[in-house]
Amino acid sequence: MDQSFLLMLTNLLHLHNHLDPTTSLLSDSTSSYSSSVASPTSPTSLLTSTSAAPLLFFTIASVLSYLATHPHKKKPKTSTSSPNNNPSSPSPAAAEFSVSAFRALSTEHIWAMEAPLRDAQWRSLYGLSYPVFTTVVDKLKPYITQSQLSLPSDYAVAMVLSRLFHGFSAKTLATRYGLEPYLISKITNMVTRLLATKLYPEFIKIPVSRRRLVETTQGFQELTSLPNICGAIDGTAVRLQHLPSETVNSSMYYSRYGFPSILLQVVADHKKIFWDVCVKAPGGFDDATHFRDSLLYNRLISDDIVWDKVVNVRGEHVRPYIIGDWCFPLLSFLLTPFSGNRTGSPAENAYDEALLKGRKMVEEAIGLLKGRWKILQNLNVGLSHAPQTIVACCVLHNLCQIAREPEPELWGEPEENGSPPRVLENEKSFYYCGGSARQALADDLYQRLSSR
Repeated sequence: MDQSFLLMLTNLLHLHNHLDPTTSLLSDSTSSYSSSVASPTSPTSLLTSTSAAPLLFFTIASVLSYLATHPHKKKPKTSTSSPNNNPSSPSPAAAEFSVSAFRALSTEHIWAMEAPLRDAQWRSLYGLSYPVFTTVVDKLKPYITQSQLSLPSDYAVAMVLSRLFHGFSAKTLATRYGLEPYLISKITNMVTRLLATKLYPEFIKIPVSRRRLVETTQGFQELTSLPNICGAIDGTAVRLQHLPSETVNSSMYYSRYGFPSILLQVVADHKKIFWDVCVKAPGGFDDATHFRDSLLYNRLISDDIVWDKVVNVRGEHVRPYIIGDWCFPLLSFLLTPFSGNRTGSPAENAYDEALLKGRKMVEEAIGLLKGRWKILQNLNVGLSHAPQTIVACCVLHNLCQIAREPEPELWGEPEENGSPPRVLENEKSFYYCGGSARQALADDLYQRLSSR
């Protein structure tokens, strides 16, 4: 035992004897102070005393000894400079976008606003008005509920729409909502998959019904003065923010503009609503190859799509057709310009100018798509989830166009370039029919314009 402790204990006992000489706490009452120092009393003898005082002083001495051998540790100072320094406290941003804050906005505050102000705020957060938002939630809620997601359905949809609209990365959104990035990616993948699969058949449809076909062809005729146009086709490269190093044949993903991408092919009507979407090719492919690999091409070339509306133009029976630029093949169901620089005859040039007016609808539709859903300007999702994310944005685009949402600023696309594709062997009969129909339409249009 520590000598300093024994010495301290002996001094305490002698101090007691000095204060109360009637009671001795030492085993030998006749021993002197000097002898007690030389031969200190055993602590065990204190426990056998009949007096309560020894136990008291032994307890005091034990406490003093413990304090001497176990120095008091200071508590670490807690910083009070900012709540962000405490990892357990939510950041102001996370609190602003918490479930409770969203619930207050969507249930209490939303009805205290005038409809225009309410929808303007909703568009600034999620890219669409409150009524369109509730439509999306109502249609996705049964599927999200089945997934047993721990977050409310409307909150999850709002989170994903915020990412698609602003173009946030999973890491940025995780900081904003106070969640882990992997959970943000998981929710994004689930919602975009549901949009691309469950809502696609409802909001992206080929105009095969008589009523819709007539409405579409009449809409294009008002724009171009050409009969029986049922859609305009075009392709665009969707830039990928990151191409994984382990990607097989990664060079195929680099577009002619020099960045990694995947191709999106769309067909739009006169209202800039998509009625066909295809995402099947890396960015290094050309439009004609992508088109020939699409389901739409195979359905058209096999006469699987029946458009029962034929017009007679100068003896040519012209069925409904889509229009595209010179990067697509000329076929009976896909008519292209004669040239891209007005080097044809007056009739051909008039036809090309009319075609350009119709093609402007799909070009503007793509500009609106990328202008509203900014994630498509620099796609920051995994390569395996890129196609469904693009298709999901196309579905949301149609919802906005159908609801006549205010159109955002158009995203500018690079100028098209390239030469007309070669005609495949199985396309020759379609090519000749397309050439005849195109010439008849050009001559008819020029005659009508000349007679005015």
